Amino acid sequence: MNTIINWFMNTIGQYISAELSVFLVSMIPLVEERGGLIVARLLGIPMWRGIACCVAGNILPIPFILFFIKKIFHWMSAHHMSGIVAKMEEKAAKNKPKIDRYGFWGLALFVGIPLPGTGAWTGSLVAALFDMDLKKASLSILIGIALAAFIMTVFSYQLLGAVIS
Repeated sequence: MNTIINWFMNTIGQYISAELSVFLVSMIPLVEERGGLIVARLLGIPMWRGIACCVAGNILPIPFILFFIKKIFHWMSAHHMSGIVAKMEEKAAKNKPKIDRYGFWGLALFVGIPLPGTGAWTGSLVAALFDMDLKKASLSILIGIALAAFIMTVFSYQLLGAVIS
């Protein structure tokens, strides 16, 4: 693990702060806040600052996904990327029944429980593609982000912290 941290600090880390690194990691689909909190812990960022950077980074893409993903998909399909769009729509459709079953709280749990293929990006994608009410979807996604932050903080700063300290 130290090798990865050393590589990072000697390459990208020379040009941006550890906090900005964590913020950017938290914006990446699939990695999101879950990976950001682990990176924050490994970079030695204090817990509350790490949480703030991760939550902010995870929230930033959400409005863009909710408002623009259909237009982006349309543009991608028109520019020979329909295969990618089809895979993303298929992923959203696959997860829709899980969210529909429990409604508002289903989306919050889907975003908040740190499992592969879940998170704010996928939750926002599902909400946008299936025309969920944007206010309710946004609040549900924010609750899910808070839940994920809690779970991953316990994992990153308590469990992982005990292992690497």
